[in-house]
Amino acid sequence: MKKQYVLLGLLAVMVQLASAQFTLDGEFRPRTEYRNGFGSLIADDADAGFGISTRVRLNAGYATEAYKFYVSFQDIMVWGENRQILPYDMNNSFAVFQAWAELNLGEGFSTKLGRQIISYDDQRIFGGLDWAQQGRNHDAALLKYKKGKFMFDLGLAFNQDYSNPTGFQSVGTSYGTTGFFSYKSMQYLYLKQAWENFSGSLLVLNNGFQEADAVSNLQTLGTHLDYKKGSFGVAANAFLQTGERQGEVDVKGAYLVGLDLTYKASAKVGLGAGLEIISGNDGDAGETGAFFPLYGTNHKFNGFMDYFYVGNHANSVGLFDVHVSANFKLNDTSSLLIKALNFSGEQELASGEKSLGTEIDLVYKKQFKGYALVLGYSQMFASDGMYELKGITEDAAAGGQNWAWAMLVIKPKFLK
Repeated sequence: MKKQYVLLGLLAVMVQLASAQFTLDGEFRPRTEYRNGFGSLIADDADAGFGISTRVRLNAGYATEAYKFYVSFQDIMVWGENRQILPYDMNNSFAVFQAWAELNLGEGFSTKLGRQIISYDDQRIFGGLDWAQQGRNHDAALLKYKKGKFMFDLGLAFNQDYSNPTGFQSVGTSYGTTGFFSYKSMQYLYLKQAWENFSGSLLVLNNGFQEADAVSNLQTLGTHLDYKKGSFGVAANAFLQTGERQGEVDVKGAYLVGLDLTYKASAKVGLGAGLEIISGNDGDAGETGAFFPLYGTNHKFNGFMDYFYVGNHANSVGLFDVHVSANFKLNDTSSLLIKALNFSGEQELASGEKSLGTEIDLVYKKQFKGYALVLGYSQMFASDGMYELKGITEDAAAGGQNWAWAMLVIKPKFLK
């Protein structure tokens, strides 16, 4: 009888899986980095950094007509961080990266609840930050609608950090997690309409940041426009910020505008050129005109060496970024990206200097059967303003500021 029950149970599971869609996949992504000026100028008497980290993910998805469910577990391991036979992980990096359910409400409506990636357009304000081994996620509830080429998302979040649910009343709703624009609450509306060659979106976002006895609310409003026809493409961003940022600092006149042109010169050559202007601090006490791109994939913008807006350059002199690029398809399995960026402050530094420097980025990708290898090299040619901005003299800084990395990407599909 027990065997019959087991067989019946297995049959029920098989019938259930047959009427639904179950996926199971993973990721193994080790990355080696040589850091000799990554993120900021390195001093001449400092040793360059070198290390290896690995991201491991296991993702499972389950879909029926009524709902979708998805969970992603990840761990970030730095080689050698644990001593031999240590019974626990030193960096405590194992985490549930995503865990959400999306319910089909009918008539084009759905709701997505839980820990999830929020990513829109070119990821300037909201992005998954996949370059970072840890990635970026949000605990949020979304009401979604899609019909044809029109869509909108209404997003809501309310964050808490209490660890003892039985003490909820005494804890109240104060939120103690800070840094990197961690928010107490979030509300946003995202709308997008696409046509044959053109699409446009609108984002209205409010973030509430916990203060000692109040909440500062920062509003971000803007649009992303995208036009493509034949070999030519144009993309534009325009965003404003107002309200209060963390620390109850008034934000007035903060803006970001960007324009990028792309041209496919041939089947094997793609060219790009563009600029971005991000407003900086006007220097008045108690207020700022500095814009910050919040929860975007900021590594994608303003140079791969992450000198700007990647945990840094908040409430500073802003940025004027002019860049050109060329992407070469070397063959069916490999490509080479070359990008040059020139940086200036949107406002003058204390010395009156604006010029910050030039960065050159190279990225080579090679696809193999079942995996990929990606190599990168970047060089920063700092100007006088960069030394002043980063708080180090040219004499004290290393003569070469560079960064090199190699990354293996394997994404096995266990079930699909």
